[in-house]
Parts: sequence; C-alpha cells; structure tokens
Amino acid sequence: MRRPILYRFLTLTLFTATTLAPWSVPVFAIDEAILKPRVPVDQLQDVRTWKNPLPPTEDTIEKGKKLFQGKAFCVTCHGRDGKGLGGDIEPGTLKGPLPRNFTDQEWQAARTDGELFWILKNGSKGTAMAPFIPLILTEEEAWQVLRYVRSFGQTQNTPQASEQP
Repeated sequence: MRRPILYRFLTLTLFTATTLAPWSVPVFAIDEAILKPRVPVDQLQDVRTWKNPLPPTEDTIEKGKKLFQGKAFCVTCHGRDGKGLGGDIEPGTLKGPLPRNFTDQEWQAARTDGELFWILKNGSKGTAMAPFIPLILTEEEAWQVLRYVRSFGQTQNTPQASEQP
C-alpha cells in the first residue's frame, strides 16, 4: 500500500532534521544582517554616545506614537504592531530587506538610541529607509518617535535599552 504524499514528506523532513541537525546551522538563528550597524564605521563610536534627551514618560511615548502613526508615517512600513509588515506592503513587492521588526529583543539590545537617531537623519543604505530629519521630523520629534520605538521591545520588567548600563 502506498503511503500518502504528506506522510512521505513528513518522514523525509524528520529524517533530514534528525540526521543532519548536528552539522547544520540552526534554521531559526537570527539574521546577522539585522544586527549589523548601519552607521559608517568612522562615525559609529561617536554616534553610540548620543543619548535620547527626552525622558521615557507616558507623555513622550504617546507623542512618539502619534508621530509614528501620523506625520512620520512609520506605520506604513513598520506596521501598527512594530513588526515590520505595514498594511501598505504587498507580500513579495519589496526589494531588499524587510522593514525592521521593532519587537525583536535582540535587535533592541544591539542598537543604541544614537544609532537609531543617525538612521532617522541619514537613512539606511541598502534598505528602503530614507532620511526623515529635517525633511519630515524635527530632532525633538525624532527622539519622541524613538521613545515609542523602544516601547515595542519592552516587557513590564525590562529597562529600556538606552538606560541599561
């Protein structure tokens, strides 16, 4: 009796995963490109010293949220949930990397506020991220947006990345 195709597929997949797994790279490992700094190497050390001058208050975060969803139109690419799949993006239409997933804890920990501010000011080469300061946002508004972006990566007991020692 022939076994169904799905059964054969699952058997082959399970066999491959169990026999080759010790010698392969984990399938769900983080994409190293996500953690690669976007700031030029000669500026990176200085940019990493920049701190968000605005306090992480509910008011500042709410102002950032309004900008994110409105004037700055970040929501278009990054989505309301910050996961990088905005409502206006048709699957398969983007060339290059997807918009950043702001809920990614590892990415949040790897990027300083200064690096994110630099990207808002200069764009991100190799991606669709364009410069927003001063064309769309003032510097103060950019810092507000970044307070909101940081809120995507927070759990109730986790300090903000910019405030970690």
